[in-house]
Amino acid sequence: MDKPKVAADSPAQVELEEGKKYAYCTCGLSETQPFCDGKHMSTDFRPHVFTAEKTETCYFCRCKQTGDAPRCDGSHKKLQEPERKG
Repeated sequence: MDKPKVAADSPAQVELEEGKKYAYCTCGLSETQPFCDGKHMSTDFRPHVFTAEKTETCYFCRCKQTGDAPRCDGSHKKLQEPERKG
């Protein structure tokens, strides 16, 4: 698996809590999108782990094509049909 699976073609609204650690899924296989559930173990992908700097509402990428992980940058709007099917 050299490219991540497109988990969805829209972002997920996420409520972050300041100081809390999160693991964002980068492979697209997780059933708990946009967060990691360990499904990447059979791939070369690893989660993007971070600590929230402040409490806020964010929109996290689920197409896995963003250039600003974990935040959505609108890349899902540029996906072609074959890419959407992962």
